[in-house]
Amino acid sequence: MHHEEEYIELVHSGEDYFYRLGKIIENAKKEIHLQTYIFENDSTGNRIAALLKEAAQRKVKVYVLLDAYGSAALPDSYVNDLVQYGISLRFFSPLFSWNNFYLGRRMHHKIVVADEKTALIGGINIADKYHGTPESEPWLDYAVQLDCPAATHLQRLCADYFFKQGSSKKIKPVMHLMDKARVGILQNDWLKNKTEVCDAYTNAILHAEKEIVIVGSYFLPGSIITKALKKACKRGIKTTVILAGISDVPLVCRATQHLYSSFLNHHMRIYEWNRSVVHGKASVVDKKWSTVGSFNLNSLSCYGSIEMNVEIHSVEFAENLRTDFEKVINECSEITKERLRQRAGIFNRLANWVSYQMVRTTMLLLTFLPHLRFLKDYRV
Repeated sequence: MHHEEEYIELVHSGEDYFYRLGKIIENAKKEIHLQTYIFENDSTGNRIAALLKEAAQRKVKVYVLLDAYGSAALPDSYVNDLVQYGISLRFFSPLFSWNNFYLGRRMHHKIVVADEKTALIGGINIADKYHGTPESEPWLDYAVQLDCPAATHLQRLCADYFFKQGSSKKIKPVMHLMDKARVGILQNDWLKNKTEVCDAYTNAILHAEKEIVIVGSYFLPGSIITKALKKACKRGIKTTVILAGISDVPLVCRATQHLYSSFLNHHMRIYEWNRSVVHGKASVVDKKWSTVGSFNLNSLSCYGSIEMNVEIHSVEFAENLRTDFEKVINECSEITKERLRQRAGIFNRLANWVSYQMVRTTMLLLTFLPHLRFLKDYRV
């Protein structure tokens, strides 16, 4: 890792990510912002908690923002212990709160940023599942390490969410120029009229010239992105999706399978990863545009959750990510029309259809029901 200059690097789930996360916390001098959906009370969580406490003891300001639903299992004693060490810790909005009658809006970021200089941003939560154990491979996921001006921008956004300043509404996506890349931090928070990740995906797909590759967990794209993908296929763009063969949410897995035949009819290539759960949310278009982050291609990410992705315009980074995807594809099983026919008993097809309807409805309910707010002065 070269540290004297600005750089962006692809990071994998497993020890790669957690080693870097540890180093960033250890090297922080002034301020750390850590924001994550899930922080588990397990060996991975404990390792990171210990490093955060050490940082706080070195008089580094440590701000931790966890999602109240995603990290609901964290014991009070655990939280109090962190606070005793001088860590500022806050949970993002309870699952149900009467004033703004809110159910669905979750803080889905997975970010750490230190001293406005170095950051990790991606889809990786803080738990053993993402680190892997001797018995089980880590969930397939990605992040990006940034050592460039985009980290300053990211820290401003994190502070904004932590202190509820509301100015993230005003912070427009900026493209930070590096010598061979342009890097942007994209937000998605539909309730605050932020649809930057959704728009960037749609835009990249619509303007693709040769190839689109997507790694998607909980893959149920809404009508806009589905139309864009099908249009791309019709234009002869080679479109490939890498999806979950095994899932931590089997119902969503079945719902996604309901879409397979329609995608295959449009000559999309579908691969299933079976070595661990697919949790990654990343894409490469034309070996020059990439995005990695917390944003899933489904309506919950589009309209319900608060998401953060990094968008990278760089041939070098895109080629690197594309090469990685190729390695993954080589260990996947391809879903062809023939394979689908073998699977497609009437029971299977019906179960997939029912799952699809249930998941779509649940996502829409989780997403839109809460917008019946009783108070106008809605704050996070």
